[in-house]
Formats: sequence, C-alpha cells, structure tokens
Amino acid sequence: MSIPSPGNRHSLLDRDHSILAFNERVMDWARRPDVPLLERLRYLSIVSSNLDEFFEVRVAPHITAAKANEQRGLYTAQTYERLSDKVHQLVAQQYAIYNDELLPLLEKKGIKLVSHGERTTSQRRWVKDFFVAEVQPLLMPVGLDPAHPFPQVANKSLNFIVRLSGKDAFGRENEIAIVKVPRILPRFVRMPQPKGSRQALFVSISSLIRSHLGDLFPGRQVTEFSQFRVTRHSDLAVDEEEVKNLRTALRKGLQQRHYGQALRLEVSAGCSEFLSGFLLEQFGLPEAALYRVPGPVNLVRLNQLIDKVDAPALRFESYNAGWPVQLTPGQSYFERLQQGDVLIHQPYESFDAVLGFLREAVQDPDVLAIKQTIYRTGAKSELMELLREAVRRGKEVTAVVELKARFDEEANINYAERLESVGAQVVYGVVGLKTHAKMLLVTRREEGGLRRYAHMSTGNYNPGTARLYTDLSYLTADPLLTADLDQIFLHLASQNRLPRLNKALMAPFHLHKAMLEKVEAAGAAAAAGKPASIVLKMNSLTDEPMARALAHASQQGVKIDLIVRGACVLPAQVPGFTDNVRVRSVIGRLLEHSRVFQFRIDGQEELWLSSADWMNRNMLRRIELAWPVTDPVLRNRIVDECLLAYLHDTRDAWLLQPDGTYVPASQGGGSRRGKAVLHSAQSSLMALYGTKG
Repeated sequence: MSIPSPGNRHSLLDRDHSILAFNERVMDWARRPDVPLLERLRYLSIVSSNLDEFFEVRVAPHITAAKANEQRGLYTAQTYERLSDKVHQLVAQQYAIYNDELLPLLEKKGIKLVSHGERTTSQRRWVKDFFVAEVQPLLMPVGLDPAHPFPQVANKSLNFIVRLSGKDAFGRENEIAIVKVPRILPRFVRMPQPKGSRQALFVSISSLIRSHLGDLFPGRQVTEFSQFRVTRHSDLAVDEEEVKNLRTALRKGLQQRHYGQALRLEVSAGCSEFLSGFLLEQFGLPEAALYRVPGPVNLVRLNQLIDKVDAPALRFESYNAGWPVQLTPGQSYFERLQQGDVLIHQPYESFDAVLGFLREAVQDPDVLAIKQTIYRTGAKSELMELLREAVRRGKEVTAVVELKARFDEEANINYAERLESVGAQVVYGVVGLKTHAKMLLVTRREEGGLRRYAHMSTGNYNPGTARLYTDLSYLTADPLLTADLDQIFLHLASQNRLPRLNKALMAPFHLHKAMLEKVEAAGAAAAAGKPASIVLKMNSLTDEPMARALAHASQQGVKIDLIVRGACVLPAQVPGFTDNVRVRSVIGRLLEHSRVFQFRIDGQEELWLSSADWMNRNMLRRIELAWPVTDPVLRNRIVDECLLAYLHDTRDAWLLQPDGTYVPASQGGGSRRGKAVLHSAQSSLMALYGTKG
C-alpha cells in the first residue's frame, strides 16, 4: 500500500500498513525457537496490545469513511477494506501461533490451560465452587427489553452475549442477555495441582464463566452464547483554545474515553450469525469490523498467565545493568560534570544514575532551583517524590507537566496536583503543543556565581521503561547548552518569544527546518562530487517532506542508512527514487527508542541526539529538543554503539524492500536462522555493560 504524490511518479509507503508490518516483525519473536517459551507468549501479547492501540488511535477515520462510502480522499471505503484485510490476516496468524505452536509447547513443559471438556470430575467441582464463591457474586446479567436497553459496554472489556429460550419471571420472551465481566476478576486462575503431578494447571475466566452461564439464568435455557469485546476510539480530543482549565477538561474527557466510537468487535470463532449480527447492529459496525477468534478475545491478558508461572528456564535470563562507565560511585555529579559531559546508554547502563543526579541536586544545599519536563514517569515515581522533597527543602521547583501524554493523562494530572499541593510551580506547556522534550535543569550557587547543570534524554523519566527501552541520557554543564535549556523553560512557562538558541534545536520552531537543511546540504555536496552520507536512527519516519527530502538526496548521490524500528514511509532502493537508501528495523528483546542523527559531508561530521522522531506531529505539533554531541570520544561511542552495531546486526534486523515488505537480515542463502554466526547489537551491548548476579 502506497501514497501517490501529485506531480511525482514515485510513491511513499502507507503509514498504517507500515505500522501493521512492524507488528508482523514483533510477532516473529513469538515464532522464534531461540526465544524462551514464556517470552514468546509475551511477544504475542505485545502484538495484541499494539493492535488495541492501533484501533484506538488510527482506525476511526478509516471506518467513518467506510460507513459513509467515501470514494475520494486519504480515507475511503477502499482504504478501510485494504486495512481491514491486512489486520484480519495478522490476527489469523496470531491465533495460529497461539493454538498450534505455543499451547502445545507449554503443555509439554507442564503448563496447561484446561478447557471445560478436558476437566476431570474433581476439577469441575473445584471450578464450580470457585465460580459460586468468587465470580458469580460479581456478575450482573442484564436481560434486554424496552426497560433494559443494550448496556454501555466499556472499551476493551470482556463480556458475554447470551440467547435464552423460555420466559422470564414476568412471562416475557426477551431472549437476549448481556453479562459484563468485571476487570477486577483475574483472567487466569490456577487450579489445584493433582497429587504427584508437577503440572501448572490454569482455567481462563472466560472458560470458567461460559461453563456456568446457565447458573445465571435459573428456569431458562441458554441456547447459544459468545464472549465479545469491543475496541473504541480513545484519543482524547480537547479544544485547548476554548477550555478555561485544561486539567478539568481532560478529567471529564477521561470519564468518556471508555465509551468512544466503536471500531472493532471481537467474538468467539463459533459465535452464531444471529448474535454477531445483533452486536454489529448495536455498535453500528460493518461486517469487516467483526473478528472471530479461536481463543480468548483478549490475548493482552496472557501477561497474567505468564506472571503466575514459576519457570525461570522459560524466561529471559535476568539482566543487571552496569553502573555508567563514565561515573564513579560516590563521586559528586557536579564535580564530574565540571570535567566534561557524561553519556549513559540505557538500559545497558543503569537509569539509577539519572535518579542519582536528581537526588544529589535535591540534597545539595547549594542547589537553588530545579526545572523538569514530565511526560511519562510511571506509577509510584521516585522522581516525583524527589521533586516534592526539593520544594520542602526550599528550592524553586518548576515542573512542565504534559497532561496530554496519551494513556498517561490521569497519572500526570494526579502528579501535577501533588506537586502543586507542596508549592511547586506547575505549568502545562503551550496550548496546542505536547511537551515531549526530556529536560532536567539544575541551578547551583558556586564560588564564581550561579552555574547550571542539565540532563537531556531521548527517552522518558520512567524507571520501568528505562529497563526495557534503549535510550541515551546526556549530562552536561556546557554553559551554552544549559543556557539554551533555561531559555526553553522560560519560554514554556511565560509564553514569551524564544530567543535564538546557542546550540540546541527546538520543535516546532527550528528542528524540522534545520534537519531538512542538513539533508539538502548533504545532497548539494554529493551533487558537487563530494562524499556525503546520512545515518539516522529513530522510532518512526512518517513526515512526508522529510521522507521526500531524503529521497531527493539519494538521487543526488548521498548514501543513506535508516535504522527505523517502527513505521517508515520511505521505501528502500526503488530504482530512480531511493537507489541509495537502505532501511533496516531492529526488533529485539529491548525496545529500540534512541534517536541519533549523523550527517557526514566532505569529511565533516555532525551528530545529534533528540527526543523527536521524524514525524509531522513531533516536528510541528510538539515541543521537542535536539542537541549536538561535540565531544569526539562520546561521539565515537554513540556511532559505534547506536549506529554501526545496528547496521551490522544480522540476528534481529529486518531489511525494507522496495515494495514495503521486510525480510530478515539473516535471509542470505535461504534459512531464517541458519548455522552462520549471527550478530545481535543488543546482545553484544548487554554482554559489554551487564553485571553478574
């Protein structure tokens, strides 16, 4: 699937289909025999989670166009049909892996999901007792009639639809009932172990309830039933120009999010046409939005099963991040930064060092002020507690809290209120723009006057994801760069015009234009016969002007390597269009998240780190930051670890083809993973920096 451009015979790839292709690559980890079995199950769960978000955020305009039978424009009935066909194929592959590969392998390892038909008499008795004691009291079946209309069904909740024969207590033949399954109920329950057995036996909540649906309707017969789950549009839309209080408006929006436009309906594979048709009509969905699945309608909840199994041999070996090589435990961060900048490559090196920097700033009586952006910090954030403690110690604390961080809105609202409650200055950035830049600025009184110290990052201040995402943290006392950050914080708080910055680039003002200019400069140099190359590492490349600028530079002779984990709309090595562009995606145990931009023109190199992907939203609708790395030692390290290592990856890398498909980098000579020694950038870096024990 591609997007034509007026006046250009070459097309870019479709963003939504590229997102689905990314999920195919993630799903490959569920197939890989070299991946521990429970981790394979987890990757299958990740794909389901990704697809949930894909529907919640990306599908609404497609389905709206389909229902209106739109024939022109970016979203049409045809684009929805093609997208739907692709998702159906992906889901079919997903359940085939689940049923045909993973469940049999789990059973061989003594882990079994026991269906109703497989349960022994004693197991059925135990399940019945559990249902009566723990489940039935929480279920409230609703029989549908004019006084009991179809109930509100929350986004991604588990439900049952039941068809009944006979009459109700009032002599009426209302045949349809709905049973909502509370989220508080565990999705998998461990059954008692048979004597002398080491098996881990489980029953799913859906199997447990379906076995006893009849108990919920005494005096009537269940003639047919199905589990079902609806996915709804969940991207909050708040008119920031109109609302008086963004925080209050978002709180109201959060209450409505669970009941947005219906986009997808999942039912059991055996669901009758009568029941599925009834549900499609209730939710106002076309037939293509119906997904019949041979298994649980929510594979995301497989994480609960994984967590209940005590089998270390079936998981990844635990990894202990090393202490950053540039830092000495116990040494003052301020003293160290006076000697030069510090790079922390997460999660190979520990994120605890970043918290240590903030902790020292909070405890140091000479620190006068702390300013920080907050996007995603995770639950029970130590960082937030440190900022509150800083206020209590009399320091000036300014927090730029992004309330519109998707699916973290409620947590950030709560954090904002807790910071305000102790006297911190909390601002919400700029109306209409998300603050996505990751910045921490410390102002300290020293002998020569006030001095600033800063932390910048390609990733979030979240200790949880910092163990799973690859990111670069950068600590500096550079006077020019820290002065830039001070001006940016002042701009975000005061809304004053941003002055010219010394080193940093900021979106939406400079970053997009500056990156385009660097690509164009490389193209002009190559056209003049000078050597020029570009290597970019990011999560997504979907900005059309930037993609076309790269294509044009390729035509001028620039050698371009793109390391793009997720969606990439620029096809690789299309004759006459992107002959000199190579695109690879690395999908590994860790989620690739760092953004690194290298430009080499006639022997001169520029290297930039950034919080931004090359997406229209990042460049033009967000507050983003990019900064240059000028220290030659740090620059070489970043090139070696973040660019060259990934360009030589043959185990976890995929290569983009001209038609938009991806093939494994190891696919030379046929086998997906043959006898040749394959190189994994992530494994090599984990071995380099990890500690034992």
